Amino acid sequence: MKYISAYMLLVLAGKEAPTKDEVSGLLSAAGVEAEAEKLDLLFSKLEGKNIAELITEGEEKLVSVGGAAGGAGGAAGGAGGAAEEEKEEEEEEEEEVDVGGGALFGDEEGY
Repeated sequence: MKYISAYMLLVLAGKEAPTKDEVSGLLSAAGVEAEAEKLDLLFSKLEGKNIAELITEGEEKLVSVGGAAGGAGGAAGGAGGAAEEEKEEEEEEEEEVDVGGGALFGDEEGY
């Protein structure tokens, strides 16, 4: 995923067809060591294809699938309660913090 992400970032930056060296350089700048086999695979899959057309085709495929992705939420349902509980604890901690407003909003009586 990081290889196609780097490729897409370069496309967004204005490179119409990024090279292997450019993708590798971006990954390296992000602290990721690029593997030649994975770069070769990515570029072999993208060879002769327009990235905008591939995105459009992918969107069409996702639309045809419809709500199939909704089923994945049930599998993680068991851990959902713990995540919600942790989030609530974090929110409570945030509420307890007094950041003070001083006279920021014109209410100098309390300070």
